[in-house]
Amino acid sequence: MNSKRLILTDADGVILSWDYAFGVWMESHGYTPIHQGNRHYSIATRFDISQKKVGELIKQFNESAAMGFLPALRDAVYYIKRLHEEHSYEFHCITSMSRDPNAVKLREMNIRKLFGDTAFSKIVCLDTGAPKHSVLENYNGEGLYWIEDNYRNCLAGLEYGLKPILMEHGFNMAEHLPPGVTKVTAWKEIYELITGEKAYG
Repeated sequence: MNSKRLILTDADGVILSWDYAFGVWMESHGYTPIHQGNRHYSIATRFDISQKKVGELIKQFNESAAMGFLPALRDAVYYIKRLHEEHSYEFHCITSMSRDPNAVKLREMNIRKLFGDTAFSKIVCLDTGAPKHSVLENYNGEGLYWIEDNYRNCLAGLEYGLKPILMEHGFNMAEHLPPGVTKVTAWKEIYELITGEKAYG
C-alpha cells in the first residue's frame, strides 16, 4: 500500500485505555494508588511498590483475560474509523505488551472488536516494556506519523525519520518536546493534523 496512507500507533495509552483497566485490576487485587498517582508514568511510584513487584503484576495483567476487554481511549474509535473509512488510512500497531500467544490473540481480538477488522492491517506485539527501535527501524525514512504516549518511544521515532505525536496523559504533561514532536490530547486533533480538515462535533 502507499506508505502515505499508513499510520503507526502504540496501543496502550493511545488507542486503548490500559491505564484505566490496570488501575481497576490493581484495586481489585488490593493495591491503592498514592495521591495524584496518575501523574507518574512509573507504576512503582504510582502504587508505592517495588519495581520487581511492578514487573510481576504487569506481566500477570498483560497475560490475563483482561487483554481482550480493554476500553478504547477517549475518542479513538470514532476518529480511527473516519481515517480508515473516509480517507483510506491503514494502521500498524506496535505494542510492548507480551509475546504470550494467548495474550497476543486477546489483544488482536480487542483491537478488531473496537476498530473493525480492516483498520489495523498489522499488530506487532513485543515483550512487556520492550523498546521499539527494532520495529521502527523497518519504517526508517518513510516520514510516517507515529503516535505514542511514551516520550522515549517518540524520540526513537525521530531517529528513524518518523513524525511522532505524543498522546498527553498526566504522567507526560511536563515533558519538554523537541522540534518534530507534536503533543495532542485526543484523536480529534490527530485527525485534523493528518487530514487538514476541521473535525466538528
